[in-house]
Amino acid sequence: MSKEPETVTLWRPIGPEELVLIEQSNMREFPPRLPEQPIFYPVLTEEYAIKIARDWNVKASGSGFVTRFEVLKSYLDAYDVQEAGGRAHLEYWIPAEEMIAFNDAIVGQITVVQEFR
Repeated sequence: MSKEPETVTLWRPIGPEELVLIEQSNMREFPPRLPEQPIFYPVLTEEYAIKIARDWNVKASGSGFVTRFEVLKSYLDAYDVQEAGGRAHLEYWIPAEEMIAFNDAIVGQITVVQEFR
């Protein structure tokens, strides 16, 4: 009997444009970062992702979404958890040039779990 690899559940707040790009990948990967986005920051709690999607994405683009996905723990072990302005605001900082490796470490599909308009 083979043992399933250990994963970590992460969340990512996104806007409508990013959602379209994720859908184009069959919900399997996040798009490359734009030049002004040197870091990809998945977050450690759904509550923090909701706050960003509801308070920032809706204001910026009219809607916000929260995605949930699993990432291989062995991949994330190379990164430290970062605190972004408070103990409840924990995230990983993945350099933009690491997005292919990050996407390869996603296990299963990316799921939209919340929507705000």
